[in-house]
Amino acid sequence: MTVLSPRTHSMPVSNPFSALKNLLDASEIVTDPIPLLTDQRGRYTGSADIVLQPKSIENVQKIMRFCFEHRIPVTPQGGNTGLCGAAVPNGGVLLNLSKLNRIRNINLADNSITVDAGCILKNVQQAAEQADRFFPLSLASEGSCQIGGNIACNAGGLNVLRYGAMRDLVIGLEVVLPDGESIEHLTPLHKNTTGYDLRHLFIGSEGTLGIITGATLKLFARHQSKSTAWVGTPDIESAVHLLSLVQASFAERLISYELISDFALTLSSEFSKLSPPTQAPWHVLIELGDSLPHQNLDDILAEFLYEQGFENAVLAHSEAERMDLWILRENISASQRKLGASIKHDIALPIKHTAEFIKRCATALKTAYPEIQIVVFGHLGDGSLHYNTFLPQVLSNEVYRYEDAINTIVYNHVIDLEGTIAAEHGIGQVKNQWLPQVRSKAEIDLMRAIKAQLDPHNILNPGKLLP
Repeated sequence: MTVLSPRTHSMPVSNPFSALKNLLDASEIVTDPIPLLTDQRGRYTGSADIVLQPKSIENVQKIMRFCFEHRIPVTPQGGNTGLCGAAVPNGGVLLNLSKLNRIRNINLADNSITVDAGCILKNVQQAAEQADRFFPLSLASEGSCQIGGNIACNAGGLNVLRYGAMRDLVIGLEVVLPDGESIEHLTPLHKNTTGYDLRHLFIGSEGTLGIITGATLKLFARHQSKSTAWVGTPDIESAVHLLSLVQASFAERLISYELISDFALTLSSEFSKLSPPTQAPWHVLIELGDSLPHQNLDDILAEFLYEQGFENAVLAHSEAERMDLWILRENISASQRKLGASIKHDIALPIKHTAEFIKRCATALKTAYPEIQIVVFGHLGDGSLHYNTFLPQVLSNEVYRYEDAINTIVYNHVIDLEGTIAAEHGIGQVKNQWLPQVRSKAEIDLMRAIKAQLDPHNILNPGKLLP
C-alpha cells in the first residue's frame, strides 16, 4: 500500500474549531447540520461541535491530522441510512463524506469500478449498467446510502446468495487513518499475497479504524435472462427444503431466495395495493438469472416447481409482473410503520436452524408479551432474517423501554442456535453491549488491540461497535 502525504504537527490552539475551519473552504462547513444529527429512524439524536463535508481526500487528511493532534473525536457519516446509530455523533466533528462522490474509473478488462466513498449506491449501479456491467449490491436504501457506509458495515442485501456481501465485492480500498496518514491500494489486483490483506480490517469496522475515502469494486456480466417466482409454502421447513432443491438444480443461477411471513405479506399487500400472489402461511420469492439469453428459463423453473410438489406458485411473465413481486418484498419495511415503532433484529442463523428459531422465539415472546406482533422476512438463502417486534399498546419510541427485555429473549435464542445478533446492519451503539455474547474475550481483546494501534487516542467513532 502507498502512504500519502505525511502528517504535520501544529501548536495547541485556544479555539480548535475556529482553527479547523481555517483549514477548509467555506463550502465544506455545514451551516445547517440539524438533519445530519439524527438517524433515519429518529431514534438517536446526537450533537457535534462542527459538521464538515470535505471535497477532497487531502482535506479529509487535514481534518484527521488536526483532530488527532488536538484529541477531537470524529464521527464518519455516509448517507445516514444506518439502523444501529453508528453514524450519530456525540460531540466533536461529524465528518460527512457526501461531497466525495466521483465515479473515478471503470476498468472492463478487470471488471472493476473505482469510486469515491460518498457515491450513492444507485449511481454506482447505473454507472455499471451504462458500461454493460452489473454491480450486485442491492438494498432498500440504495437511492440514498453511500458506498463508504456500505463497506463500513459490510452491507448484504438481496443478492448475497450469488455474489456475496460487500466484503466479497471490494477489491481495493483507500483509507485515511486517525492520524491523517492515507493508505491506498485501489489497483484491481485479483491475486496479491504480499502480507496481510489490510482492506479486511476496515470492511465492517463501522468507521472505528479509519475513514474510507475510495474503493475499487467488482463488476459482473449483466443478466440477459431472469426468472422470478413467488411460492407459497405450508411451513418454514418446506421453504428450507425447497432452497436445497433449487441450489442443487440451478447452482449459480440462483440470485435471491427471500422468506416472507404471511403477516408481512398482508401488511405489504395493503400498503402496495397489490394482491397477494399466493395464499399460504409462508412465502418464498425466488429469482434466477443468467448472463446468456435463455428463452425457456421460466419454463424450466415452472416445471421444476411442479415436479417437486410446489404447485402453489406464481411466475412473473413480464418485467411489470416481476416488479410487482419485488415491490411486495421491498415494501415490507415501509408497510410496518402503521404498527408503530418497532424493536428490530438483524440476525442470522445456520439455515437448518431457521424454523426452530422462529417457532421457539415466537413462543417465548408471546408468553412474556401476549399482544406482541412479529414481522418476519429476510434472506433465507444466506440465513439472515429481519425479525421485527411490535407492542400494539405502545406505538411511539416509548417502546424502547422494553428493548432490553425483548432483545434478551430474541438474542438468547439466536445464540443458543449458533447464530449472530448482527447479520448486515452492524453493531453501532444499539448492540455493542451484546458483543461479548457472540465474540470471545480473546477476539474482543484482539479487536481492542487493533483499535489501540491505529487509533491510540480513541478519536474515531468512539462509543461504537466495541463494548
